[in-house]
Amino acid sequence: MARVTTPFRCTECGWTTTKWVGRCGECQQWSTVIEVATESTGGRTTAARVPDSRQAVSITSIQTNNTDHRPTGIGEFDRVLGGGIVPGVAILVSGEPGVGKSTLLLDVASRVAATGATVLYVSAEESVGQVRLRAERTGALVDTLFLAAETNLGTVLGHIDSVKPDLLIVDSVQTVSSDSIDGLAGGVSQVREVSATLVRVAKDRGLPILLVGHVTKDGTIAGPRTLEHLVDVVVHFEGDRQTALRFVRALKNRFGPTDEVGCFEMVGSGIAEVPDPSALFRSATGAPVSGTCTTIAVEGRRALPVEIQALVVPSSAPQPRRVTNGVDSSRVAMLLAVLERRAKIPLQSSDVYVSTVGGITVTEPGADLAIALAIASAARDVALPATVVAVGEISLSGEIRAVTSAAHRAAEARRFGFVTVIDNSATQIAEAVRRAFARGAVAPKHDPEF
Repeated sequence: MARVTTPFRCTECGWTTTKWVGRCGECQQWSTVIEVATESTGGRTTAARVPDSRQAVSITSIQTNNTDHRPTGIGEFDRVLGGGIVPGVAILVSGEPGVGKSTLLLDVASRVAATGATVLYVSAEESVGQVRLRAERTGALVDTLFLAAETNLGTVLGHIDSVKPDLLIVDSVQTVSSDSIDGLAGGVSQVREVSATLVRVAKDRGLPILLVGHVTKDGTIAGPRTLEHLVDVVVHFEGDRQTALRFVRALKNRFGPTDEVGCFEMVGSGIAEVPDPSALFRSATGAPVSGTCTTIAVEGRRALPVEIQALVVPSSAPQPRRVTNGVDSSRVAMLLAVLERRAKIPLQSSDVYVSTVGGITVTEPGADLAIALAIASAARDVALPATVVAVGEISLSGEIRAVTSAAHRAAEARRFGFVTVIDNSATQIAEAVRRAFARGAVAPKHDPEF
């Protein structure tokens, strides 16, 4: 008789152990180790089965006429998806609570329903009356948009059989549970079963499905890692709830690029597209102000002018403050050291504040030069000319390195009215500082470096 053992296995990485532990010893995830009954079968292998209806076919004989992207009517969302929604696609939309996921997907549902398609919106978190109120506010009332408030997977499948939708939206996958799996909704086994069942329905019926996913405190998608592997597209909806700006990024896309970014703005009537967000990340003051410098940041395939602001004030504290907003704090600390060492700008006894305009977050190293010039401008209290834009990565040696999409950035800088582009043609940071302040700026008398 075969011997039955009951090891414990991690649902994230497959690591096994003979006893239960709260944290996986391989991937270091918490509460992912569960008991799995297995049967020791010795050398037994799985027997081969004759395929029934799914025979292997030649790749050249497969028709792709019905797999084209179908626009949703929201250009910025279609941009991220690669042109629209593909039949049978499973899309996971994640984001923090209150960022606007449900509002965006309700808008998508109404736009698709307005074309004559049947859309089923399953809300497992709100009643149909609450969804109706939001639809009235956002203008999403369409006759072919059907609502259902349901948390049971079997009932959701029954609604699919009854309505026969052309698009299914489930908000959210962590709040739907299956009767065939033990555990509460949102657990690892429940999320895996619900998502696997819905993805299988999408593939078998050619039904595109949009799933809303919750995120944890560190910003990762809640539930098992297999959830991201099961779906075809993973889209992250991000933004600061203190500002109206929202970004949609594709983290995974089997049918399009993953370097596109959609820009939206939360308004009183819901959510609105921002096809050209170039004016959102620059201040409205016309006259040049010290401590500001503009860079051309690349978000996906879109080049955006982003204004970096810096403030340098004397400090009597033993450890001066370093406060950042929208930029990497460790990157700013490195640039302060480079400016002091390579450009001879004293900053060790000053508080330094660095921020972006408009709430955008800039993480690419191409903004290094603009941050450094903004800090230098604030330290000397000398304004850079409004026609100067800076793009470049700065190394610890003070060298300015080239960045990706340099030609595209330069072309966009000219389109936005910038005359002078300071980049890696100035090989060192000290040279870039002198060149920037020589473009019409008035140098202070006490500093001959300028």
